Amino acid sequence: MPDQPKENIFLFVPNLIGYGRIILALVAFYYMPYDPVIGSICYITSGMLDAVDGYAARALNQSSRVGAMLDQLTDRVGTCGLLMVLCMLYPRWAIVFQVSTALDITSHWIHFYSTSLLKSASHKTVDYGSSILKLYYTSRPLLFFMCMGNETCYTMLYLCYFTPGPFLFPFLEVGLFDLLFFVSLPVAIAKAFCSWLQLKGAMCAIADVDVEERKQLKNN
Repeated sequence: MPDQPKENIFLFVPNLIGYGRIILALVAFYYMPYDPVIGSICYITSGMLDAVDGYAARALNQSSRVGAMLDQLTDRVGTCGLLMVLCMLYPRWAIVFQVSTALDITSHWIHFYSTSLLKSASHKTVDYGSSILKLYYTSRPLLFFMCMGNETCYTMLYLCYFTPGPFLFPFLEVGLFDLLFFVSLPVAIAKAFCSWLQLKGAMCAIADVDVEERKQLKNN
């Protein structure tokens, strides 16, 4: 039998969607400082495609490690890019956005490293004990809600710099963007707490591997 042609992982449909997300994010970063309409539309569209590429990967049986890594990197770059813009718009609160950026990057990177070290099948597999993290990663509705709430919080804060949004409830005297920001803020705080648990759990898991390896060296 003739050899089957080698699959090009980089041309898988979910990965092509991922490339589109990156392009949209870059366009958003360019326009965000001065054009909230184009900036927010491109950013939100890039975020919404995150769900589409995952669905495409499962539906087309095109899940791949390249896709998983691309998905993670695009998520992190997108959120961090928005936080950098917020540092420009709200310089007095820059330390909050800087800490949030650092926590987001370090927690996900160390978690990804620990799952690779522990030979987990997916970066969404949690082997280090936290019941909160297990629920966070095994419940798709909860994971979607937390990620959506976190992105909504930062996006609304960005839009609030330019306009409070339409006043749907005159008796509240609060614009829609202001309202959505305050409603989603607790979700963003909860997600930051999950990131801290993720960081702590992954570090402990890696430390346990170190202890076990040192024990084996001593026994040898």
